[in-house]
Amino acid sequence: MSQQGTHELVRVELGRVPYREAWDLQRELVALRRTGAIPDLLLTCEHEEVVTTGRKAQGPTRSSDETAGVLAAGLDVIEVERGGAATYHGPGQLVGYPIVQLAPDERDLHAFLRFLEGSLIGPLSALGLEAGRRPDYTGVWVGPRKVASIGIACRGWVTYHGFALNLSLDLERFRLFRPCDLEASVMADLRTLGSTPDREELSQAVLIELAASLGRTPRLARGEPSGETLAERVVAQLAS
Repeated sequence: MSQQGTHELVRVELGRVPYREAWDLQRELVALRRTGAIPDLLLTCEHEEVVTTGRKAQGPTRSSDETAGVLAAGLDVIEVERGGAATYHGPGQLVGYPIVQLAPDERDLHAFLRFLEGSLIGPLSALGLEAGRRPDYTGVWVGPRKVASIGIACRGWVTYHGFALNLSLDLERFRLFRPCDLEASVMADLRTLGSTPDREELSQAVLIELAASLGRTPRLARGEPSGETLAERVVAQLAS
């Protein structure tokens, strides 16, 4: 993707944040990005346990028994506006939310999804894993096992939602439902594949890879996260 004028892709590390707070934050930041008040962002974080359902999983074919089973296990189920089916979030994932304004010559969401996949495939390959794509599926795979789920939304040509890369988590949680409309046995994490990378180093490698694909300059926000709301804390980090 080309970009008129060079600008940044700034990574902001949120730490562990409840899913609904991160969801609200994304929508606030999308509005700010549309006005040009903030640069393009890559938010990185992890969540407490939750199952989210994208547009594909919100139709009449979704089993109410499946949803009931997830709720009975103590996990919330949240319908969101991203593409894709149902997925799990929990401790031990690297979650990334790109808040990126697409210029007129960049407005190809399929291409953007491929760039998101590539931002994970490159760093995973550098770890010695045979990471790649599979035809007809969005996400990142290592051999026959899926290690990252991806789904995005777009408002005013600013992207949000993003990816969840499984680092080290309870894979049994995927047996509560059909993750990404697949069998639970397909899902894996990097630990079970013999890799335990440093989370911060991996996050930075993903930023660099994604920024290169998008024609942005990568930067890590290092400012002090001050402010009453999560959005205010993110904006304060960007301003420092």
